[in-house]
Amino acid sequence: MSAQIRKTLLHVETTLIEGGRSAPRPLKLIGAAAVVKNPWAGMGFVEDLKPAIHDVAPELGALLTGMILDAAGGGDLVEGYGKAAIAGLDGEVEHASALIHTLRFGNHYRQAVGAKTYLAFTNIRGGANTPVMIPLMDKNDEGRRSHYLTVHFAIPDAPAADEIVVALGASIGGRPHHRIGDRYQDLKDLGHDVANPAAV
Repeated sequence: MSAQIRKTLLHVETTLIEGGRSAPRPLKLIGAAAVVKNPWAGMGFVEDLKPAIHDVAPELGALLTGMILDAAGGGDLVEGYGKAAIAGLDGEVEHASALIHTLRFGNHYRQAVGAKTYLAFTNIRGGANTPVMIPLMDKNDEGRRSHYLTVHFAIPDAPAADEIVVALGASIGGRPHHRIGDRYQDLKDLGHDVANPAAV
């Protein structure tokens, strides 16, 4: 069973001025989303989600990755990345999680942009026009706070009760005028070992 995709959406936002000052380098945020039929809709409680995950998630990963790469101009230009899913009200949060928390989905994106870090994420349940909020972080350095960003948009008619919105996000650049430092300086100031921040 392949993904039953009702529509796709591409969101592109470019920030030229922040804090009243021109950005030294414009920040581009990209969100790519697909509105798909929940593959478990109408089936009641499904114990084994794996068959549908294997059928649907790879297709979505490839599609959304291609949309991001086209909008960014190539995987090497993507700096921050993340993912999100919203299950419609007849679904479960587990259904949203199932389609994005599998390497069959995320590895398409991770490999295409040459990333080393995990994909930051949100997975929730909501109705049509629920905000899609995709948290981002640097694809190679999870402590680089300049790239802690959120792609934020909504789809007025999605998800329907029996649908799931699945999305990937990207940034080209970080926050303009970034000036809160990176987490490594905090660890140093607190006397923690950067290689063992939890001191365990």
